Amino acid sequence: MNSAVTYLFIGLGGAFGACLRYFLSQLMLVWFGKSFPFGTLLVNVIGSLLIGLLYTLMTQGYFQLVPWKTFIGIGFLGALTTFSTFSMDTFLLAQQGDWLKAGLNVVLNVGICLIAVWLGSKLAGIKI
Repeated sequence: MNSAVTYLFIGLGGAFGACLRYFLSQLMLVWFGKSFPFGTLLVNVIGSLLIGLLYTLMTQGYFQLVPWKTFIGIGFLGALTTFSTFSMDTFLLAQQGDWLKAGLNVVLNVGICLIAVWLGSKLAGIKI
């Protein structure tokens, strides 16, 4: 795949991922308000689940690395997941003196996302 097509796949995947991230973040604000960064947590968990699925399916040969790794792994999931936003959310909570929520944000994002990667890997390991 030439570099122009590679960038096209990354850009298209990124556009879809960014739009889904915005939609889910807004949905979490409507459902739960602004007291905790639930939107960031949700997209990180979904992204972790999907990266576990993607990686396992690719390593098992269910589909080719190119173009799917580029489109989904770099573009879509790169725009969907929000580690930098997670870091800023945690920093702001700590800066506001809300150490409990800051710590909870770290534990939930890291813990649940690791479980989601494992779950995605297990789901992908199911023989279809």
